[in-house]
This record gives sequence, structure tokens and C-alpha cells, in this order.
Amino acid sequence: MRTDLIRKTALTAAGLAFTGGAIAGPVTTAFAAPTTTKPATQTQTDRKGHSERELGVRYEAQPNFYYCGPAATRNALSVQGKNINVDDMAKEMGTTEAGTNSINDITPVLNKETGKNDAYRSVEISTPDADAKQTDTLRADIVKTVDDGRAVVANIAGTSVDTDGNTHSYEGGHYISVVGYRDNGNTVTIADSADPNQASYQISVEHLADWIATRGYATS
Repeated sequence: MRTDLIRKTALTAAGLAFTGGAIAGPVTTAFAAPTTTKPATQTQTDRKGHSERELGVRYEAQPNFYYCGPAATRNALSVQGKNINVDDMAKEMGTTEAGTNSINDITPVLNKETGKNDAYRSVEISTPDADAKQTDTLRADIVKTVDDGRAVVANIAGTSVDTDGNTHSYEGGHYISVVGYRDNGNTVTIADSADPNQASYQISVEHLADWIATRGYATS
């Protein structure tokens, strides 16, 4: 399930093989049931001694099963007060029914819509599990990005558990937005476009790093 951040792999629907409920190859789409776009508002929390901050999100669910990349990007950009059409972003990212190929297709769109060529960069966690250094880097990247008033977009795969004990499973891959942190970045807030009933939840940064492992994220 590795997503190659260095070399973009061309995907075609005819060439995809399904294995154990997940797509074999670097596909990054969430195979959740299609959801109805439903705006919601998250609260915004100011930093308290630089230990926590949560950005305001104008949340929308993804309109179909393969738009998680554009939807996560749209939710991430909403914290900057931007409202970009997901269909337009999907075209820029090359999104198809196979999904959005990699985080490298999302980072340029984030930069374009933020208005700075270097606002975002792609970071890869290429190993099957994140080590301590990769987790520390992710924690620092999230804190810096959120403190800059921006959200992180992460490409994840597999199953993880949030701080309330709820399971979130995307064996075929998925994109999410990271829109806040607390406890100095040890716990982070996710905006998830797959299901408006679970639009927002918190997860430990260790779990998030392992969720991103073999893939990557876009950060300041």
C-alpha cells in the first residue's frame, strides 16, 4: 500500500486489483459510503501557553467515495477563510475514481490557494511504522502549521483508534485534515470528510504517525 512521493505512478481503473477490501497499489481514496455534503462549524480555541490550539473549520463531507483528497484539502483551506470548489481542485489534483495518487498532488494546490509557493511541503514517512524521530517531526510540523493558522493534510491507510476508543478504518487509503492540537501536540484534532457523523475527533500523534506510515503529509 505504499504511496511513492518521489515518482508519480499512473493509475487506471482497468489496472486496479482488489485485495482484502483495499486497492493494491498507491491508491489513496476512502471506500466509505457516499455522504451528503453537510456544512458544519467547529469551534476555534486560542493557544493556552502554546500548549493547544484548534482552528475553525467550515466542514463539508466528501460528495462521493473517491473525493477524499479534494475534500480534505477544501476543509484544510477553510481554516484560512477560503472556500474552493472541490470539483475544481479534483481536476487540478488529477483525481479519478481511483482516488488522488499522492500527497505530492495535493501540496501544489495548497500552495496555490494559500497564495505562497512555499506555504506547504510534502513529508514522507516511508517505513511501515513511524519511529520516534518521525513522530517527533510530525508533532512539531503540526504545531508549527496550526500556529501559522493552517491545517495539515495527511494521507493515511489502515485502521486506528481515536481518544474516545472509536475505530476508524481506511484500508484502501484516505486523506484527512489535521486542524488542531492539545497537550503540546501529543493529541491532534482531525477533520474527516468521510462521514459527517464523525466529522471531528482526536487521536494521539503516535497513532496518527503510524496511520500515515508508508505515505505522507503536507505541512508548513
